[in-house]
Formats: sequence, structure tokens, C-alpha cells
Amino acid sequence: MHFNWLDILILCIYLLLVLGIGLFAGRPQKHDTEAADYFLAGKGLRWWVIGASLIASNISAEQFIGMSGSGFAIGMGIASYEFMAAITLVVIAVFFLPVFLRMGIYTMPEFLARRFDDRVRTVLAIFWLLVFTFVNLSSILYLGALTIKNVLMAESGFLASNIDPLWPGIILLGIFAAAYSVYGGLRSVAITDVVQVVFLVGGGLFTTWIALRHLGQDSAAAGFQTLLAKAPQKFDMILDRNHPQYANLPGLSVLLGGMWVANLYYWGCNQYIIQRALAAETVREAQSGLAFAGLLKLLLPLIVVIPGIVAWVLTNDPQSNYHGQIAKPDDAYPWLLRNFLPHGVRGLAFAALVAAIVSSLASMMNSIATIFTMDIYRHHIAPQADESKLVRVGRIAALSALLIAMPLAVALQNLEQAFQFIQEFTGFVSPGALAIFLMGLFSRRATARGALWAAIATFVLSLVLKFVWPQLPFLDRMFLVFAICVLLLAAESWLSGKMGTLAVPISRELFRTSSAFKSCAFFIAAVLAFIYTVWW
Repeated sequence: MHFNWLDILILCIYLLLVLGIGLFAGRPQKHDTEAADYFLAGKGLRWWVIGASLIASNISAEQFIGMSGSGFAIGMGIASYEFMAAITLVVIAVFFLPVFLRMGIYTMPEFLARRFDDRVRTVLAIFWLLVFTFVNLSSILYLGALTIKNVLMAESGFLASNIDPLWPGIILLGIFAAAYSVYGGLRSVAITDVVQVVFLVGGGLFTTWIALRHLGQDSAAAGFQTLLAKAPQKFDMILDRNHPQYANLPGLSVLLGGMWVANLYYWGCNQYIIQRALAAETVREAQSGLAFAGLLKLLLPLIVVIPGIVAWVLTNDPQSNYHGQIAKPDDAYPWLLRNFLPHGVRGLAFAALVAAIVSSLASMMNSIATIFTMDIYRHHIAPQADESKLVRVGRIAALSALLIAMPLAVALQNLEQAFQFIQEFTGFVSPGALAIFLMGLFSRRATARGALWAAIATFVLSLVLKFVWPQLPFLDRMFLVFAICVLLLAAESWLSGKMGTLAVPISRELFRTSSAFKSCAFFIAAVLAFIYTVWW
């Protein structure tokens, strides 16, 4: 993919803009304590920053490359992760956020400590640090480096023959993300995410529009009709048991089973995501931010799934000049960029990809720093550490995680569908974590010992089921493990005769929302009902 001066100019403007805004936003705020400012942006984020940051952090090469690859291999069914996330954000905003914000917590492990005890906090904190570093951070680096290799570097002759072609991209992405996020903390990450979302949505939609215009001979609408005509099977939202990709999207589990476990955990219990909402000025701002993110989620399949289906149609048509040009699903999106984008748009599209990657890297490093500093270092190593020390430790933790993830990223290049790898192995932690949070939030029956049982069982059961019952789809496995963990929590309470204490008293007033929020929630539900009715 050859760049001309306009492409390079657009890319350079983006890089300088993000770096400048990140460094400016991350300057110390006199009215905040250092730790609160660094890890929670002084608890002053507005709804539009929260919503933009949620989407920018969520969309990475994992979506652009990985989900487009799954769109190529599976079709629109993979968009259920996006569509179901939209309604999940509404649920989280109503039932989870009011409790978390009233408690004034920094991290999800801190909630566990105050609801259960420090043992639960430490076990889950370690789980999260391992998953964030060894699965999430490494996969973001891998997919980002794969993009740079396939789109930019490999055709330029820049790479020496004795260097793994992923390493330059991994190093460049890591340095750029660390340059502002390690310095400025969550405030830098969140404010730059607003800029990132403009590039993400704008560049992504423009790329989809051009791909559809090519397929439809200068008409995007005709291109979409061509997709429906030539690949109707790619628009099945609910796959039947005979579908070759049923193991990845097992039928009604998308609507009624394991997908809910994945989404409720990811958006409601995951430090990487929920940290933005914890930094809101008020509950109302946090809820509005999640509603805004839910609306943006409805757009994402246009950006990250449709291009994969376009690539499938073009390369699987025997009459096409592009027949057979894509050997691996994750190559679909870079292939589109190389072959169909004009100059200027190439720079914009590549900037959108870089924005997605860098934002997710920055967010992940910040979350790792927050959990390690507040739940491991301050609690177990140096309880008397001052604010400046905590910030320094957070910066060191972020950099250390990045250095660990870099070589691991190279090892992921043998995966066929990276998006499915991320979902499956995150699913080793999410069922038990969600069970612990739901019972901790809404049931007095959950006790600390039961939470420990569930925390250990989620990993052990997931690993055992993966090898003993390999044909069980991983979403169904997640739902089964979740149900067992809930039963473990309830059984321990019944056997011990003990009951826990709710972190925050539950009342109807706690869950009140604004009229604007209710309108957004109704709109999201109506759109999803229409989509699943038409493409059932």
C-alpha cells in the first residue's frame, strides 16, 4: 500500500495531534490529589468524553482486523458482539454504575474487598493482571503490528530480511501509546480518545463506503444489495447447528446465554472499560456516557464487519479478478486498504487503524497500572506510600506490562482468528467474575468464601471443560461455568449459615434515570429488535 505525500501528511497530523493533546491533558491538576488525578482523571469526566473513550478503548485492531476477519469467515453473526453490547451498556448504566459510584471506588478489586474481603480482591486482581497482560495487551500489539506489516511496511522494503516483520510495528505502537498515557494517566487517555473516535468512526465509515461503492459499481447502496444477493448466508444473525462456525456463535446462546456473560462482564466488571465511568462527575454523566456509547455501538458493524463480507464476496467469486487472494481471514481488512483506497483516504483509513490500536494500548496500560498500584502495591507492599510514589509505581507497572507483552505478541501470529482467541481465553475469567459481582451487588447470600470458590472454579472449570468437552462452544461453556459459580456462591452461604452485607443499600431511587436516557435505551432496543427480526 503505497502512500503519497497527502497520506503521510494526514497520518503525521493525526500523530502530532494525539500526542500534543495527550501531553497537554495529562499535565498535573492542582485541585486534585496526584493519585486521583492520574488513575481517575480527578473524577471530572463529562458524558461525551466517557462515551467516546469507551468506544475508542473498545475498538482496536482486535475489531478492525480480528472482527473483519470473523466477518469474512462467519458473516454478520459476529456483529452480535457489538449489537448485544449496545443493550448491555444500558443495563450496566442502570443497575451497576449507581452502586459503584456511590461507593467511590478506584478499581473493581476494591469493590470486591469492600463487599467481601481482601482475599477475593487479591485473587481477582492477579487474575485480571495476568489476562490483561498476557492475552489482551499482547493481542492488541499483535493485531496492530500485523496491520502495519500488511498495510505499510512489508511493501516498502523497509524491513530487513533477518527481522521478524512484526517487531517494528510492535515497538512503534508501544512507544507512541506509552509516550502520553504513562505520563498523563487516565485524563490523557480519555481526552485523546475523543479525537481518536473522530478518526475511528470517520475513517472507518469512509472505508466501508468506498468498499461498497467498488462492489456496487460506484453505488454504495447497490454494493450492499450485491452483498445480500451474493452472500445471503453471511447475514444470518443466529447460526444453526449445521453452520461450520457454530462453535464460535452457538445459535440462541447469542441472545439468551453466553453472550450475556461475555458482555456483562466486559462492560460492567472489567477495569479496562468501567474505569472511565468511575471517573465521571456524577451518576447522571456516567449513565449518559454509556448511553452515548450504546448508540455508537450500533454503527460499529458497518465499520468492522461489512468490510470483511465485502472482501469475502470479491475473493470468492470465480469471475472476480481478486479470486483467491485472501488466504487468512485476518488479512481481509488490510487487503481492502491496499487494493481499493485512493490517496488521501489511505492516510485517513490508516490513521483510523492506528487510532484504534493506540487508544486500546493506552487504556489497557492505564488499567494494569491502576489495579497493580491500588490493589497490589498499596494494599500489600507499601500501605503508607504517598501520592507521588503511587503515581511512579503506576507508571513503572504500565511500562513493565508493555515490555512483557511485546515478545508474547510475536507468538500470536499463528492464530487463524485472533478475535475468537481473545474472546475464548478472556472467558476463562469472566464467568466466575460476573457471578461474584452479580451476587455481590444484589444478594446478601454471597459470602467471601463462596466468592473465593467461584474465583478459583471459573478458571479450573473452564480449563477442564475445554479439554474434556472440546466440542462444547465456548459461549455455552461460559454460560455453564457462570451458572455453576452462582450455585457455588449460593451453596456456600447455605452450608455455612452465613450471609454477607450489601455494599450499598438497594432502593428504587438508586436506579432512577433521566428521560433522555430512557429515550436512548428505547431507541437502541427498537433498532436491535428490527435487525434480529429481519436477519434472523
